[in-house]
Amino acid sequence: MKITVGHTPDADDAFMFYAMLEGKIPPADFEVEHTVADIETLNRSGAGTAPSLDVTAVSVHACAHMPDYTVLCSGGSFGLGYGPIVVARDDISLDDLPGMRIAVPGRLTSAFLLLRLMMGNFEHIELKFSDIPAAVRSGSVDAGLVIHETQLTFASEGVKKIADLGEWWSEKTDNLPVPLGVNVAKTSLGAETISKFDAYLCESIRYGLDHFDEAMDYASRYARGKPRDLVERFVKMYVNDVTVSMGDAGAESIRRVLEMGRAQKYVPDHRPVISPCT
Repeated sequence: MKITVGHTPDADDAFMFYAMLEGKIPPADFEVEHTVADIETLNRSGAGTAPSLDVTAVSVHACAHMPDYTVLCSGGSFGLGYGPIVVARDDISLDDLPGMRIAVPGRLTSAFLLLRLMMGNFEHIELKFSDIPAAVRSGSVDAGLVIHETQLTFASEGVKKIADLGEWWSEKTDNLPVPLGVNVAKTSLGAETISKFDAYLCESIRYGLDHFDEAMDYASRYARGKPRDLVERFVKMYVNDVTVSMGDAGAESIRRVLEMGRAQKYVPDHRPVISPCT
């Protein structure tokens, strides 16, 4: 069966899909045709009126806008007490943020939803995630919301951490995993096919973890010029036990963040279905 798959040009996604895309595990009757696009492009594609990809990586926030998809149990990106970071050029307090213009990496990202839940509505501008530190440093925006490996490099880019949304979420929810990204499959594929692909992705992730250096060699193609040790730190942060299988804790974190979003009318009243974890 041919199946179209989208993932981001990020090292953690590449690590997860390595074994599947490079033929390191049996194909499970799937012929995978994959495409690579940044997370907000995938979010908008999946939330559009005619989503094309059978399986795609998306932000948890975007799932509320995607009635045609089912969330897979495997392949999620969850922070464990850490997450997206708010940065500024100067030392400021959290109380100053509501009056500031903040650069965000996309309105459908989970980072954007988490920041709104933490501080309410705010003036924002959407920028490519990698351009945000420079915009903050130049003063063209007052603060920025950084994701991906920029969470590890912000200090070297001349900006300062004001808040860690992962820490805020953990305190708010008694240490639930921080719900950031998931993989979703078209519900029209049917429960049996979705479950089979979910298991296939899980096997790919397990292979990567069992052959870490080999999988990192592949993931490093998506390092964006960052040093290997930093990319390894990033992969280890976001390919963890909850990635292999989100389990009850991961599923509850997804339900909780979207429930909080609905309560504030930040997301529509759609409750995404999560494929059973086996």
